[in-house]
Amino acid sequence: MRGMAMARIGLVAHDDKKDDLCRWAEAHRDKLAQHELWGTGTTGSRIMAATGLSVHLLKSGPLGGDQQLGAMICEGRLDVLIFFIDPLSAQPHDVDVKALTRLATLYDVPCANNKSTADAVLAYL
Repeated sequence: MRGMAMARIGLVAHDDKKDDLCRWAEAHRDKLAQHELWGTGTTGSRIMAATGLSVHLLKSGPLGGDQQLGAMICEGRLDVLIFFIDPLSAQPHDVDVKALTRLATLYDVPCANNKSTADAVLAYL
């Protein structure tokens, strides 16, 4: 993946982490603009509004967006997953969240769950 001209990056965040992901995307706007971005509905829309970046929108996470990202991983159509997880709040679609992170692990897709790891993965690209 290193030196990849354009990576396909999935972006998703739990509700209480969407602001953090938007701030992170704003701080890394120029670098993210060099890649193809995919996001779950609400998260992707918020990132587009905050940064002006183009994000391919999937369904909202609880409505199947997490599963769409998982399918992309299985099909080899996603190179990186940036998923800002809220470890302190119960998620009504926790099963989908676990499935998505399991698929990223199974298919050896870099998965960043917080700002520090996202910084490292983006620097690696």
